[in-house]
Amino acid sequence: MAGLCCTALLSLQGCVELAVGSAVVGTFAATDRRTLGAQTEDKAIMVKGEVRLANALGDGAHVNVNAFNRRALLTGEVPDEQTKAAAEREVKAIEGVVSVMNEIQIAGASNFTARSNDAYITTKVKATFVDTKDLYASAFKVTTEAGVVYLMGRVTQREGAQAADVAAGISGVRKVVKVLEYISEDDLKAMLVQPNKADKAPVNN
Repeated sequence: MAGLCCTALLSLQGCVELAVGSAVVGTFAATDRRTLGAQTEDKAIMVKGEVRLANALGDGAHVNVNAFNRRALLTGEVPDEQTKAAAEREVKAIEGVVSVMNEIQIAGASNFTARSNDAYITTKVKATFVDTKDLYASAFKVTTEAGVVYLMGRVTQREGAQAADVAAGISGVRKVVKVLEYISEDDLKAMLVQPNKADKAPVNN
């Protein structure tokens, strides 16, 4: 049974953690620890979410939808709490969504410069993961909003802690939030019987 827990907010070197534990099931793609079915559903959740929110919230809101293993993450800015709650309801209503983490901020929509900076930080984090020993970049989905880096993925506790430490040390990162589904070290070994360089390659999430 999956369990959710949140830890306290820490400084730049720390993070906010949302941990989801589960067993390893299904057949995994070579560079992704989700099943192929989950990968397909995640893409559908993101597309449907963007469409639903654009129709429901209008031009006054800027909300991004990310999904990993059927768990949705909402980031961005909206004008009030009612709109934030509406965004969460819309995404929860999408078929296949298991849970929603609502990280939307009550603020004016970010400008092009801020979004470009966030995209640059995301790129730096992914590239640094690729260069980090014993860290499989393809196991993580990375997104950045207002300098806050969100890490999604199916990883071990060790991998999650290492990834958070690496991301927190990158210039421009204000905070790291872990939205991770945890597996055991034995589960990881079973997945990576013969690890190779392809497993370290970055992927387009």
